[in-house]
Amino acid sequence: MSTDTVRAQEAEEAAAAAERRREQRGWYFYDWACSVYSTSVLTVFLGPYLTSVAKSAADADGFVHPLGIPLRAGAFFAYSVSASVILSIFVMPIAGAAADRTGRKKPLLAAAAYVGAAATTGMFFLDGDRYLLGGLLLIVANASVAVSMVLYNSYLPQIAPPEERDAVSSRGWAFGYAAGSLVLVANLVLFTAHDTFGVSESTAVRICLASAGIWWGAFTLIPLKRLRDRRPAPTAGAAPSGHGWRQLAATVRDMRGKPLTLSFLLAYLVYNDGIQTVISQASVYGSEELGLSQSTLIAAVLLVQVLAVAGALGMGRLARTYGAKRTILGSLVAWTVTLGAGYFLPAGAPVWFFVLASGIGLVLGGSQALSRSLFSHLVPPGKEAEYFSAYEMSDRGMSWLGPLLFGLTYQLTGSYRDAIISLVAFFVIGFVLLARVPVARAVRDAGNPVPDRI
Repeated sequence: MSTDTVRAQEAEEAAAAAERRREQRGWYFYDWACSVYSTSVLTVFLGPYLTSVAKSAADADGFVHPLGIPLRAGAFFAYSVSASVILSIFVMPIAGAAADRTGRKKPLLAAAAYVGAAATTGMFFLDGDRYLLGGLLLIVANASVAVSMVLYNSYLPQIAPPEERDAVSSRGWAFGYAAGSLVLVANLVLFTAHDTFGVSESTAVRICLASAGIWWGAFTLIPLKRLRDRRPAPTAGAAPSGHGWRQLAATVRDMRGKPLTLSFLLAYLVYNDGIQTVISQASVYGSEELGLSQSTLIAAVLLVQVLAVAGALGMGRLARTYGAKRTILGSLVAWTVTLGAGYFLPAGAPVWFFVLASGIGLVLGGSQALSRSLFSHLVPPGKEAEYFSAYEMSDRGMSWLGPLLFGLTYQLTGSYRDAIISLVAFFVIGFVLLARVPVARAVRDAGNPVPDRI
């Protein structure tokens, strides 16, 4: 091979690497855009605020009656999160299959992102006793973020070679938590000094909710500019697009040909359902059971966000030494211990709540980022969005069994402590299921190269 040919190849490889890094940086910014919804809306403000709105609409026995069904007002938020999954089940598989079949992910990502951003911005009008409006906007926004994350996650195998995926996925989560921290600082200033700004406390909360939607929509422009659509792989063999359950069933049937991928997905759906439920219900637990102020909850979640950046990057480094699977298993042990300690937290003691938040923050980002990158190795080429539609069934507020169990436990016992400790089962069962998956063989069976350490 001539010197000129070698130089031309090197220049071509350098140009391709530069283009890949540029696309990766654009990809990170969707985490930056939509994570503020997960943090400010789901984790901090909407749970306690929607609960208070529902209580203002409750009857003398503390029940609201959406569609004539008697529900404890204190459980309405948890039930709304679970209800959002019903809509998502019908939309996510269709969007995923359409993306793989047409290769046009960006228009679908844009549509999902801006529907969700609009619904979130509309939460500004959630006041008085409009709990049904709050539930409806939550369902639409949650379903939208779920669809957008299916498409966003499906880019990972296309923009990062196998040896880069743990690091790229971890950086994406770190970007998201950094954005959440930044916006929470602004939220904390507005909420604690709302009188100075001439607004009521409830108005300050509604501004914080709406600002998350504006942030989401504005920063989505960056990934939409930098990410590029690719022609669908001729070997994709995606199932024909159907409706909701039918399309999801077709995807799962296809996965049956990759039983180890399906085994990992089952483990992930179990333990991440627990993670997502802790994220979405922690503020309700802190306000209703522990009697903590909204300012304390915001500060605690801000602490989680800051530590989650370090945790995501730190666990990404651990994965290079111990492999993603072992690192995730270690994080599940930490989750179990942390959640068990949360049951015994004394009421009215913010210091111990901050200690608990620190434990959550250190394992939160890493366990999620490494799960995403590990699953990307188990997806057959050309079926990324279709497979990630099933993966997304328990991501970013899309857990359903956990909030349902949390709500039912509170419904039956009237105790948020009993509700929070019931979630330990998700981490224990998820650990056992994940430990049984031979991930290296699963990667080979999916038709992908096996990284040196996984």
